[in-house]
Amino acid sequence: MLKRKLRQIEVSPIGMGCMGFSHGYGEIPTEDYSIAAIRKAFDFGCTFFDTAEAYGPNLLLENRGHNERLVGKALREVRDRAVLATKLHLNTEEVTAKGLDAVVREHLAQSLGNLQTDYADLYYLHRVNREIPVEDVAEVMGGLIRDGLIRGWGLSQVDVEIIDRAQRVTPLSAVQNIYSMVERGVEGKVIPYCLEHAIGLVPFSPIASGFLSGKVSAATDFSHSDDVRKFVPQLSRENLAANQPVLALLGEYAEKKNATKAQISLSWMLHKYPNVVPIPGSKNQERILENLGAWNVELTDEEFQALEAALNQIEIHGHRGFAEYQGGSMANWNRK
Repeated sequence: MLKRKLRQIEVSPIGMGCMGFSHGYGEIPTEDYSIAAIRKAFDFGCTFFDTAEAYGPNLLLENRGHNERLVGKALREVRDRAVLATKLHLNTEEVTAKGLDAVVREHLAQSLGNLQTDYADLYYLHRVNREIPVEDVAEVMGGLIRDGLIRGWGLSQVDVEIIDRAQRVTPLSAVQNIYSMVERGVEGKVIPYCLEHAIGLVPFSPIASGFLSGKVSAATDFSHSDDVRKFVPQLSRENLAANQPVLALLGEYAEKKNATKAQISLSWMLHKYPNVVPIPGSKNQERILENLGAWNVELTDEEFQALEAALNQIEIHGHRGFAEYQGGSMANWNRK
């Protein structure tokens, strides 16, 4: 397993999105199960763990920090060998009342306490608040880096214009955008810009909320009040049927490589870009290790080119879009 870099931060080629232990995929597991899952991922070789201050049951304010605390408990004994990424959300009223620097430092202090550490490896602005200039946020993040409170910083679900404005003030370590075989918008401008400027691209939902695993069907129940998959276009009954050619293609390569469909989809993006570090999220221990095992599934150049050519010929039905993620409101977060 070859490590990858998010600018200067070295990580395993696949990370672990931890949100599902607190929010988003229906009923959450017990704390003991969640902590064991995170530890098993670390023991398997995963060094990169993604969380956020907001992740908690139903994203209620009183549940803030739930996910960070799980990650902190699971990794406190191996903190020196784990790369921790967390995120903050900026509220206009709070910033107006206290000042941007004070607010960011207050949020970071709370997250560090939850994570049981004195620094974060990677600190993201979870969503851009259009009322707060991203250049100002970049300047504050630069101060946190100089003070040793974070090693690097990042932005989530942003376009090239926003990335460039921030990059000119304080160089970014990572951009976390949606990216998968069925959501390829970042390939046009975002990934080329990130490659040029040594910025890592950290795809969330790289298996398209489970669609690319082939384990989701029209009968799969997403009715739980805290299951964001009910909002994912590819998982609608109509689009599940229309997008079957993608799964058929993955199945061909999975059989050839003695792998799973999900592993092939992850191997595809690892082969395509050297700066991509996907963070599949699952609350199931078996699925977590399966996803991480994709770094052992290597496509030859010929296999990749054939797979890419075939994928380019398939029409994808349903997209999660981009504009819905902008604006920074708590309501938008339910779509992640």
